[in-house]
Amino acid sequence: MILSVNNLSKSFATDVIIKDCTFNIEDHEKAAIIGINGAGKSTLLKMIVGEEPLDSGLVTLSKGKTLAYLAQQQELNSGKSIYDELLEVKQYVIDMETELRDIESRMGSTKGEELDALLNKYNSLNQKFEMANGYAYKSEIVGVLKGLGFSEEDFSLNVNTLSGGQKTRVALGKILLSSPDIILLDEPTNHLDMESIAWLENYLLNYNGAVVLVSHDRYFLDKIVSKVIEIDQGVVTTFSGNYTDYAAKKAVLRNMKLKEYLNQQRDIKHQEAVITKLKQFNREKSIKRAESREKMLDKIEVIEKPTEIDDKMKIKLEPQVISGNDVLTIEGLTKSFDNVTLFKNLDLEIKRGERVALIGNNGTGKTTILRLINGLIPADSGTIMLGSKVEIGYYDQEHHVLDPDKTLFEEISDAYPDLNNTKIRNTLAAFLFTGDDVFKYIRDLSGGERGRVSLAKLMLSNANLLILDEPTNHLDIVSKEILENALNSYTGTVLYVSHDRYFINTTATRIVELTNKTTVNYIGNYDYYLEKKDILTAAAVDEALKNDPSLLDSPKQATATASTSNSNTNSKEEWKLSREEQNRLKKAKNELKKVEAKIEELEEKIKKLDEEYADPSIASNTGRLMEIHKEKSSVEADLNDLYEKWETLSESI
Repeated sequence: MILSVNNLSKSFATDVIIKDCTFNIEDHEKAAIIGINGAGKSTLLKMIVGEEPLDSGLVTLSKGKTLAYLAQQQELNSGKSIYDELLEVKQYVIDMETELRDIESRMGSTKGEELDALLNKYNSLNQKFEMANGYAYKSEIVGVLKGLGFSEEDFSLNVNTLSGGQKTRVALGKILLSSPDIILLDEPTNHLDMESIAWLENYLLNYNGAVVLVSHDRYFLDKIVSKVIEIDQGVVTTFSGNYTDYAAKKAVLRNMKLKEYLNQQRDIKHQEAVITKLKQFNREKSIKRAESREKMLDKIEVIEKPTEIDDKMKIKLEPQVISGNDVLTIEGLTKSFDNVTLFKNLDLEIKRGERVALIGNNGTGKTTILRLINGLIPADSGTIMLGSKVEIGYYDQEHHVLDPDKTLFEEISDAYPDLNNTKIRNTLAAFLFTGDDVFKYIRDLSGGERGRVSLAKLMLSNANLLILDEPTNHLDIVSKEILENALNSYTGTVLYVSHDRYFINTTATRIVELTNKTTVNYIGNYDYYLEKKDILTAAAVDEALKNDPSLLDSPKQATATASTSNSNTNSKEEWKLSREEQNRLKKAKNELKKVEAKIEELEEKIKKLDEEYADPSIASNTGRLMEIHKEKSSVEADLNDLYEKWETLSESI
């Protein structure tokens, strides 16, 4: 056991956030803390690390163990470059390297017992250096930075000039490189694109220490964690398994709890009716019996009604008018910013009833496409045509469609003047805005609250084409599930951008990926996309370049359509692509065998050099010892290069 949390409690004024929270984290364990927004997840992490005082309870970290914490917001002030900021974590390795070089320089002018002492010190320090990954720490830093979405051009950027999201990624990189015994991460995927999230998944999955994380990314949780710590109305419960296991167990427990609640409520009402009747008899004996029953009722520990999904947001999306079959047609769409072409000659067709997820790394132009469709910015060239009777409802991740100087009530009433006060209040109540909440100004709302207002406006719009930009941002898991159900029952058409892979997998009927300035279509959900991604993306780029080699520096947009149908055409194409993939694998495997043989040869060489170095007959031959040392250093450098090449080839296979 590395971390013990016993009987933690926390209240703010009269609001109980956490009561009698107890759980343990074992060595190397990966655990998630989940709960609705406001449940106290971040507060619990802050209590564990000592940033938030405890009302009661005890947090114990095992002796000699190290802990690191990543908060959602980072106050990272540094005049260093991104690379140098991460290099700071490896200062102890750099110091060892400096000392090793110093010892090497002194060996040439030292003899006898003093040389023996230096050699012993060198061997001991070199062993520690190797254990600290000293020969590859620079590669490790580069790997982490690239994994977190920084390009090599970004490495020299000053940390103080970075956005909040970039600073959070730098802070996360420093934590990963420091390799503490336990990491606490609060929403680590918030500022990562899908490729970086996948990289972080694999990193944490193979991380040697323990990890406790707060996240609303269910795909992320499913892959990493083996324990779920749930906060529900202040009560903390531990479940074994990943998020899917938790959800299934939680549904069973919720039903059991609901039955207990309903049975107890029925018994209470029955007792209250009996007490009322006894008092009505107005006899001394019946009154005493009534009082006795009242005392029994007072002693009952009342079961709280379990949280139900339907007790939260209530979203119902339904188009008022049915559109034509051809909803959206885009031809030859091109857009550039500051001489950087995001996409060129892009073509896209969307039919009625489709739910299309537009995915790709940050900066590929996903949000730009949505804004072009909505007419918020002009295209450089190309056409965007809406089909018959198409009415757009737009959800903007930055919520520019909301007026910060209006109250919630004014925002709805101005957009829909035909609605009466009751209808407006009922709509806002469905999105958890009740009482005086409706008179809050938009500018004073949190990101999640603004998202709920935008969804409320969307529900009232009766649009038959919903265009959504990151609709799940700032939503908790329960709210995401409600939105998923609403979209899946929606009879109109949906085009959306999202990084939430679980959300995409649950709602999308087609995926359009923007990658390498190439548009690739996958007719299926996210699981299907993962299955076909490597083959079809490469095919799309190759096809575009084959048709027009002049596009090598700026590849023309191409479209490769993947389908789950069993048509002969698709079967032939997939067979051809499969054969090409097999040839690539064969070539890579042959190269891997050559690298492994060379590694074995160099490892044997180092072994022989070590044996010669330990030979007593040359112990006093300083010149030969230095030659052996230099030769070994050269061989080790070559060997490290081969290790990296082996790793790259292994990953490609």
